[in-house]
Amino acid sequence: MIDATRTTTALLDGLFDRANHAAWAEFEARYRPILFNFAKRLGLSDVDAADAAQETLAHFAKGYAEGRYDRGRGRLRQWLIGIAKREIAKARQSSVRHAASRGESAIVEEPDDATLENAWDVERREFLLREALDELRTTSRADDKTLEAFELTTLRGMGAQEVAQTLGISAHDVYLAKSRCLQKVKEIVQRLTAAYEGE
Repeated sequence: MIDATRTTTALLDGLFDRANHAAWAEFEARYRPILFNFAKRLGLSDVDAADAAQETLAHFAKGYAEGRYDRGRGRLRQWLIGIAKREIAKARQSSVRHAASRGESAIVEEPDDATLENAWDVERREFLLREALDELRTTSRADDKTLEAFELTTLRGMGAQEVAQTLGISAHDVYLAKSRCLQKVKEIVQRLTAAYEGE
């Protein structure tokens, strides 16, 4: 789980110290999953997306250590998107070369900046939701049936009556579980989102 106790600005301050392993681990925990799914959303395979995420983080670390990131010239997300875009383009060009060697179409259209920003936003929101659900499961004092009722109704789209029968509880309890857990998830997402301020 990501550390929601410090904002992106505070985290970046911690990254100035190359020996601050906690800050670097936190940065990686925050951004590797987003970069991986961002690359997949833009058409890369799992293997290529993992490579692109790794290369993006490596280029970020090198550039950051060299002082190339200037907060006054742009947001962190724009810099990360720019690095990721280059790494994704390299992976796609490699795929195109392989496709062309097999006689397949070699035409690949590169996404525009608005598409990239939108893809980043979607992946960040989905990552934060997954983190919130994980936190709910691991830290909630709710019993297992309450959590299961919430997940079945909210995540799997099952009806309250069906969930009630499946779990052996009343439909009223299903609605209560859904309401309470949904409120808690919203609170967690809000707190996690605040950690990305300054991005």
